[in-house]
Amino acid sequence: MTTTTDPAPTFVVQPIPADFLADVRATGLDVSGNPIENHVAKSGHPLRCCLREAEPGEALILFGYEPPLPTSPYREIGAVFAHAAPCAGPADTGYPAQWRSRPQVFRAYDEHGRIHPATRVYEGDAPEPVLAEMFADPEVVLIHSRNIGYGCYMFGVTRTNA
Repeated sequence: MTTTTDPAPTFVVQPIPADFLADVRATGLDVSGNPIENHVAKSGHPLRCCLREAEPGEALILFGYEPPLPTSPYREIGAVFAHAAPCAGPADTGYPAQWRSRPQVFRAYDEHGRIHPATRVYEGDAPEPVLAEMFADPEVVLIHSRNIGYGCYMFGVTRTNA
């Protein structure tokens, strides 16, 4: 997990939990019971375990993941990449460095797991103020960063006091 250094409200960027990844690697099955796929990176696939782009030659797994949300019609499962073997997790303590300028959808959710109107497309190089502005609305309890082209889950963001 990584924490921003910006003033309140502070938030935590969350990769896919290591214990969930350990289970996927051990069983070879994703959240739906489908077999994981093994890949060798040829170019930068976004890795949800350490929140960076894959380097050519790295062993990866591709599997279905259901990001945490309360039970609601907005729960969904999507394909994500992670290292095939355990890694150290995110390399720094801020927003994922390689993804700062990556266009994303910041999808906000309320306490009931419903998409909140604070949701927006992010296309810039300073995500922290945008996330802080979204969290300024007390009804926003969770933000998912999603790939703008494919809609894939990238990571979750919560308040540190959430």
